[in-house]
Amino acid sequence: MYEREQQHGDRVDELGTAEGYESEGFETLRLGQDIRFVLAAVGGGGIRVARAVAARHLPYLETVAINCDPRVQEMEEFDRRICLGPESGARPETGGSVQVGGELARSAEPVLQRLFEGANFVTIVASLGGGTGTGALPYLIEAAARSASALKVFAIKPFECEGHRRALADRALARLHFLDAFVERQQRGHATLQVLDNEALVRSERHLPISQIDRYWGEVVARLIERELIQPAEAVLNSERMAALARSVPIVRPVPFDIEALERDPLMPTGPRLAPATANSPAEGVELTIEVLPPDGPLPPRVG
Repeated sequence: MYEREQQHGDRVDELGTAEGYESEGFETLRLGQDIRFVLAAVGGGGIRVARAVAARHLPYLETVAINCDPRVQEMEEFDRRICLGPESGARPETGGSVQVGGELARSAEPVLQRLFEGANFVTIVASLGGGTGTGALPYLIEAAARSASALKVFAIKPFECEGHRRALADRALARLHFLDAFVERQQRGHATLQVLDNEALVRSERHLPISQIDRYWGEVVARLIERELIQPAEAVLNSERMAALARSVPIVRPVPFDIEALERDPLMPTGPRLAPATANSPAEGVELTIEVLPPDGPLPPRVG
């Protein structure tokens, strides 16, 4: 088993746990670093769907491709690529065997466990019916369920015309109900399983070309990751930061206005106090005459 990691300037280069989770305060956490979103694809069909997700360039999302084919190392659109085979690069012969795919994934369990360490939100996309996706999926789910706060699993089911492969997919889905860690997460509402049925899709979307199915599922997965994982996390963190900012700013309370002290101020101009209106006030329509008296002394000479 060997892997390769793609370096991106705006993404996390190292996989690890977020230190200082408790001491720093929730509002100081950083999405994509302290809070990690991981998309792991296994099997040929799962990787094709995840490619469509990667093309969306969702913020904070780390993408991982896992397969038995050494050519997975050439898929540079993924941040990490893991080949479930010998380090010599020789292509393992699974022959579509679920048992062989499972044995290869079991031998890579330590690497899969490290992959999900510190990952808070994990999404797994697996194509069922073949050896790698069908055999490795249970091991991926178990590794992710031990670490992730929220786990979403998308299982791609083959067409009905792929009789044997579709039967393998049905058996693989049934076995997922015996994964204790995953079932426990489901019961607590922290894990979900969604089947992406190719046969049901072509029946409902009759004008969708077969060549566009992977892209269609990719859009479905990308929208769910964005709306149900990334955007809520952004909203919570922004709310916490605003609350922390409000707590850090002192509250300035207004000073009560003392009208009597203001009247005693020697610098204030004085004048007659205006009496409030009473019942004896002039009624409406009464004409008031104002007489302007000249100042004491002679008037100044008139100009012009």
